Amino acid sequence: MATNGPGDKADGKLAFTPPPIVPPDEWEAARQQLLAQEKALTHARDALAATRRRMPWMRIEKSYAFEGPAGRMSLLDLFAGRQQLILYRAFFEPGVFGWPDHACRGCSLGADQVGHLAHLNARNTTLAYASRAPQADIARLKARMGWAMPWYTITDSFDVDFGVDQWHGHNAFIRDGATVYRTYFVNNRGDEAMGSVWSFLDLTALGRQEAWEDSPAEYPQTPPYRWWNWHDNYGAEREPHPKWMDILTDPTGAAARRREGEGRAGPTGTAAAAQPGAVQRRR
Repeated sequence: MATNGPGDKADGKLAFTPPPIVPPDEWEAARQQLLAQEKALTHARDALAATRRRMPWMRIEKSYAFEGPAGRMSLLDLFAGRQQLILYRAFFEPGVFGWPDHACRGCSLGADQVGHLAHLNARNTTLAYASRAPQADIARLKARMGWAMPWYTITDSFDVDFGVDQWHGHNAFIRDGATVYRTYFVNNRGDEAMGSVWSFLDLTALGRQEAWEDSPAEYPQTPPYRWWNWHDNYGAEREPHPKWMDILTDPTGAAARRREGEGRAGPTGTAAAAQPGAVQRRR
């Protein structure tokens, strides 16, 4: 059943005065003006992420215990063998509005936006949730809502020690063998941006691990785009497919070759000049 949001009328007519209505050339000029500001914001966000990757780390000295589907687990176990862990404290437990049928509405809205975890895993990063609810209730909730992230039960003072006893938040960790470090923490409105693989990776100590990033020396990095894959194909294809590399390094030529293979001509009837190095371009 469709629902109307604020300011909407049942007939679809606006219930407010819109901005100026302009011809295409004026609209494009306004878009370009805004685009310049948007690109500046993108570059500022990249610079902020670079600063985040240089934050000091805090060694975790205390042992923490969680409950998982298979029983008791340590904080190190939550990494699932990967280098990094992002652990979100979601409120699902007695006393939280919605219990026992639902988790907190805000935490649930965030959970609904989490993308396929295979892409984070491909960057050696695990995303997990943690709550005070027993595992049986967590399993029931995940099945009802269609959520796939690992979700553990907090059994000790983890939430108090990491600033998520009264409010939600994402804690980022990295491990060096069996030694775990806290590298970052974000909550409140900072959590609003979470959901995409990019927003999660930008929180981590290693970042997106792409060559264009400003990261400390010796941090793991690969050329941008090359590691992208279908979420069901990471295990089967460890190296980029030649056709994918063709698109990355020569997008115009690849499009022309595809048209030729389909018996169609391009916009001018000929293939455009190749564009080597396209894989390195960033906006």
